[in-house]
Order: sequence, then structure tokens, then C-alpha cells
Amino acid sequence: MKSLKYTAATLALASGMLAAYAAGHQVIWSPASSSYLDGVRAIFGATFSDYRPWMDQFIYFQHVLGRRLFFGILVLIPLLFLIHLVLIGPKRFSHKKGMVYYFSALSRLVHWVAAVSFTLLVVTGLMVIFAKPLGGGGLVLQARHWHVVCAVIFAMSGTAMFLIWVKDMLPAPYDIKWFLILGGYLSRKKEPVPAGRFNAGQKVWFWLATVGGGVMAWTGWYIYTLGAETPELRLYVLIHSYLAAALTAFFLIHLYMSLFAIKGAIWSMISGYKPLEEVEILHSRFSRFRVKKRT
Repeated sequence: MKSLKYTAATLALASGMLAAYAAGHQVIWSPASSSYLDGVRAIFGATFSDYRPWMDQFIYFQHVLGRRLFFGILVLIPLLFLIHLVLIGPKRFSHKKGMVYYFSALSRLVHWVAAVSFTLLVVTGLMVIFAKPLGGGGLVLQARHWHVVCAVIFAMSGTAMFLIWVKDMLPAPYDIKWFLILGGYLSRKKEPVPAGRFNAGQKVWFWLATVGGGVMAWTGWYIYTLGAETPELRLYVLIHSYLAAALTAFFLIHLYMSLFAIKGAIWSMISGYKPLEEVEILHSRFSRFRVKKRT
């Protein structure tokens, strides 16, 4: 019942965003402003008369601390992954024991639609955040348009992904042990890791991307249409920005795990198959997979 309510609410929100976009609603914003202060005041000053209270604090958290946070994420996380790749290296699993059918065609299709739209959300969002270094203008304006379009697509695909995988993403007692050993990724040894179909890290990413994505869509709607009073609108902007920072960090982690940390892991989301050895080691508590071996 909760899943149906979540689906209905998200689809309604997505439809509303699409309708607003089609109707040509625009946020008053000048990415090419010479000053962040002037830019933010241009938004609120053009629409509200009481923009001054707490304005300096809002500008600091949004445009000073916020930009530093994103810059730190984009620099430090890839640096940590580079160190991990050099010192420990990727995990490799043999295909000799056969392959296990792990992801259905439907789940793969939904995942890729969500993955592509989310990637574009991250890229276009960063372009808006770093609008001034990019020179603002038409490029950033186009990024804003595509950000909204991709948000609608992700809202729908994210809802479908939630319904497909929610049962496998529920917390389990052994998830605590997974966190304590960080999934075994700090060791080169191949020892069974306490995880079900999805490990604890994947579960955190799932809930952040789906539920957090719903919060992003909700706050984004008000930001895009200026559909709230000044204090609420500022709060929505800050929630949207800092939640976006968390999503960006986990997005980078997910990319590293899929492309580098586990050799060939991305192919499981293309073919649907995982090496049986990988399942036995990294998902040792999962026993419900269909043993559809492919040698």
C-alpha cells in the first residue's frame, strides 16, 4: 500500500513538473551575474519585498560553503579511490564455476534509464552550481532546462526501480557487520562477505537515490516555479543543495564500484549474469538466486 502511494505521489509530481516545463515556467536567474549576492537578490528582489532577513546567512551556506562542499567531493573522493586502486586494486572473480542469472531484463532496462537520467542530473546540476566559472549564459541556461527534463525521467524510472527492488533493499542484521569490515574492500583476500542480494552499501545508495530523489523532486518543483514564500524557498534551496551533495558523493562511489573496484561488475547490468564465485563471496547470505548457469 505504501509503495502504491509513493508511486502515485511521484508520478503526479513528475506529471506536474513536465506540465510546468511544457508551459514554459522559468526561474528568474542570471547565471552570468557578476556577484552571487547580486544573483540571489535578483531572484528574491524581483519577486518578494522581504528578501533581506537572513540573506547573508543563506548566501554563505548556499554559495560559499555549498560550493566548497561540492568541490571537496569532486576532488577528495576520486583521490581516495585512486589510492585504493593503487594500494589494493580491484577484486577479480573467475568465470570457471559458471555464471548466475542475477538481473532480469526489466530490472536492467529500468536501471539504465534511471542511471542515464541521474548521470545527466548530476552533470547539469554541477553546471548550475559552478555557473560562474563556466561563464554562465546560454550554456548554463540549457543545463537548467535539461536538469528539469531529466528530473521527470528519473522520477518515473526511480519509482519503478523502487517497486522492483524494495524487498531486497530492506535492512538486515548482517548489514552491520558489512559496514564494520567495509564490505571487505580494504583487503585483497577473497573471504565471504555478509550480504544478501544487495550489500549494505548498495542499500544505502538505493534509499538515498529513491527516497532522497523524491525529496529532490519535491524541493526542485518549488525552486523551479518559485511556488513558496521566501523563508520556505530558501529552506528548499538549502535542502536541495546539500542533499544533492550527498547524492553526488554516493554516485561517485557507485561508479567506482561498478567500473573499477570489482573487475567487470558493470557487465552484470548489461547481460544480467554475475560470476558464481562473485555471488558466493560478495553476497554470501543470498540464496534465492535462480541457478541459471552459463559456462
